[in-house]
Amino acid sequence: MRGLIIFLLMKRYKIGEIAKLSELTLRTIRYYGELGLLSEGRTGGNQRYYSDQDLVYLKRIKELKSLGFSLEEISRIIKLKGEDESGNKRRTELLAQYRSKLSQSMERMSVIQSHIDELKWHIDQLESAEDGFTECPGSACAGCEHKTKCIFFKQT
Repeated sequence: MRGLIIFLLMKRYKIGEIAKLSELTLRTIRYYGELGLLSEGRTGGNQRYYSDQDLVYLKRIKELKSLGFSLEEISRIIKLKGEDESGNKRRTELLAQYRSKLSQSMERMSVIQSHIDELKWHIDQLESAEDGFTECPGSACAGCEHKTKCIFFKQT
């Protein structure tokens, strides 16, 4: 009985309303519905309607997508709700996914930092070059303090 009362008191949104509230397009909301990410209902006239819970899910989907989650990963997490009412399986899966995304981001950050360091090195080299620099100094490389890093230096 309590569940029925809560259901009757829940706000129901038309697709245009929920699109505006979630800041998503109508097409995106329909697509998420096709993927089973939303529990959209239908009126007697077969018009879609959405609940407050759907609005929460839409905002959560947006957040997860912004963190690099694919719709397949998001779907897997949402569908765990039916397998585990306690939420522990979803929590465990989310933790694993967050850790994976963090690890991937840290790897990308390391690659970017190496790229930044390389660019800074080249800038330093050009800024410290004598006036009239037109090309690699060639034989002068042997005395350069950066010869171990320079790809142009050839030991003879």
